[in-house]
Amino acid sequence: MNKKIFSMMAASIIGSAAMTPSAGTNTGDHLTPELFMTLSRVSEMALSPDGKTAVYAVSFPDVKMNKATRELFTVNLDGSGRKQITDTESNEYAPAWMADGKRIAFMSNEGGSMQLWVMNADGTERRQLSNIEGGITGFLFSPDEKQVLFTKDIKFGKRTKDIYPDLDKATGRIITDLMYKHWDEWVETIPHPFIANATDGMITTGKDIMEGEPYEAPMKPWSGIEDFSWSPDGQNIAYASRKKTGMAYSLSTNSDIYIYNLASGRTHNISEGMMGYDTYPKFSPDGKSIAWISMERDGYESDLKRLFVADLATGKRTHVNPTFDYNVDMIQWAPDSKGIYFLACKEAETNLWEITLKTGKIRQITQGQHDYADFSVRNDVMLAKRHSFELPDDLYRVNLKNGAAQAVTTENKAILDRLTPITCEKRWMKTTDGGNMLTWVVLPPNFDKNKKYPAILYCQGGPQNTVSQFWSFRWNLRLMAEQGYIVIAPNRHGVPGFGQKWNEQISGDYGGQNMRDYLTAVDEMKKEPYVDGDRIGAVGASYGGFSVYWLAGHHDKRFAAFIAHAGIFNLEMQYATTEEMWFANWDIGGPFWEKDNVVAQRTYATSPHKYVQNWDTPILMIHGELDFRILASQAMAAFDAAQLRGVPSEMLIYPDENHWVLQPQNALLFHRTFFGWLDRWLKK
Repeated sequence: MNKKIFSMMAASIIGSAAMTPSAGTNTGDHLTPELFMTLSRVSEMALSPDGKTAVYAVSFPDVKMNKATRELFTVNLDGSGRKQITDTESNEYAPAWMADGKRIAFMSNEGGSMQLWVMNADGTERRQLSNIEGGITGFLFSPDEKQVLFTKDIKFGKRTKDIYPDLDKATGRIITDLMYKHWDEWVETIPHPFIANATDGMITTGKDIMEGEPYEAPMKPWSGIEDFSWSPDGQNIAYASRKKTGMAYSLSTNSDIYIYNLASGRTHNISEGMMGYDTYPKFSPDGKSIAWISMERDGYESDLKRLFVADLATGKRTHVNPTFDYNVDMIQWAPDSKGIYFLACKEAETNLWEITLKTGKIRQITQGQHDYADFSVRNDVMLAKRHSFELPDDLYRVNLKNGAAQAVTTENKAILDRLTPITCEKRWMKTTDGGNMLTWVVLPPNFDKNKKYPAILYCQGGPQNTVSQFWSFRWNLRLMAEQGYIVIAPNRHGVPGFGQKWNEQISGDYGGQNMRDYLTAVDEMKKEPYVDGDRIGAVGASYGGFSVYWLAGHHDKRFAAFIAHAGIFNLEMQYATTEEMWFANWDIGGPFWEKDNVVAQRTYATSPHKYVQNWDTPILMIHGELDFRILASQAMAAFDAAQLRGVPSEMLIYPDENHWVLQPQNALLFHRTFFGWLDRWLKK
């Protein structure tokens, strides 16, 4: 749908009254993959200084053109006055309000490279602020807005033509150290932070505050401008960085929080001796303290995310939430510097919380079957982004006292109101080791308990990612249910949100308790008269793909079809070809050549390829050849093995996709192939 037409339609539907988006008004429409791909996608948001207006980005996929465009919108926090303020052929990112509340800064790739722009809040007087060679990747203005911190990629390492200038057209890469690839890229650049004067016209260059250092800031692949913070007086910048390269980088998660002083040009480490991931530094409004998120152990990327605060005068560091057994995410100081707001997932629901620093008291602000994904507090007003299995992202105004939420946007209301509602049930199941496992059960539209339905077991990736109330444009549980399937989604051992003991159990036990949990979930649901026990499939990506490959060799006729996307088929091959060795060492237990390493050898003994002789059930493999995390050769090996064994099998291989599927036509091909395979084997 054309973004202009969509914008006008949505604006006329929303009107001036804010209300909670409906999950459907039972007009009987069916959410097909084609309709699903027309849904717009709310991304970055920002709240105006007076707390009255939001600016946010919306992405509009276009399957025919095989691309998506991103535009910026503003809306009042009562839901009125929604206005599209950009309309270009370029993409706009990361909107941020200027201090006067009248202008908005943002990034745009208009003209080719990503640059910093500014415009009035109504979209007028748009002008470019930077013309940095190669473009920028993020920005953050100083409190007085006289300076701007921006991040950009700089050259890292030598190219072949640097070594042999006469071979300027040679394409080969000479590799001499580890960490030469990262998820979907060859490591030939790293991000660095720069500071520039924002008052002298067009910004064309800046001072690299890590000049000469071969380290990342922000850290790839997930970190961004949120890992930087200006002190209130504008004299210091805090940032997170893992100051390691090569093999040391590939073996360690030990990042630190650094403070750079603009006047002296000196940098000091305030988390020295803290050995895990340290990220997300934030100066307090009064300038006396700094908070950040910290993991304890080196090499463990799924360790508990703790909240630390340091006194800037004394350097004293305090773990302020030592009894809180859930991950802390996205922190923001209260205006009086006496407390901190944050996100935390507890029992598969991500909500907003606050901690009072003097007493250590923690209060859950919001409740409900959903996930909050972002928030901002200005002038005692909270704006937050929220989604669930049933509804994609929208913005909400949240009452800080009682947690009540009112919808500010309903971007996909015109489509969602045409759909028949679905039901998502929460069930607790006893695992074979006596634990309690929360399993989501998503039921199809117009569910009738007197009928029998095929079912899908959803296997989570990560492996340490909660099956919370996520909304995905690839692994979407509502879309699965809309095709007439009951979706079984267990929070098996090895996911956060249920205490650190539950989360950590999976390390070194890949083919163990968590697999028994999957079988428990299926066996429990087969007791329901409306589940057809002969028509159950298992699907998953990444570690979920590993789970599918493993279940294919151990399922005792429980499943009638399998789909593995970007999964690990051969653990030994995975250890020798992945890039983040800290992950493989911690979770697998170490290299396969250490024959006396009991944990590692126990893990390798569970590798799915060692049980392929038991495969007897149709299986589909999906993988991207730009996936450097889990190489596409894993799917090829699994497919070849299935074919050689005479097992019905197909493979969907993408030469231009990575660990995800990002291009619109490729995404639609994914869904058509995915449901075509399930329908073929589960709806006979």
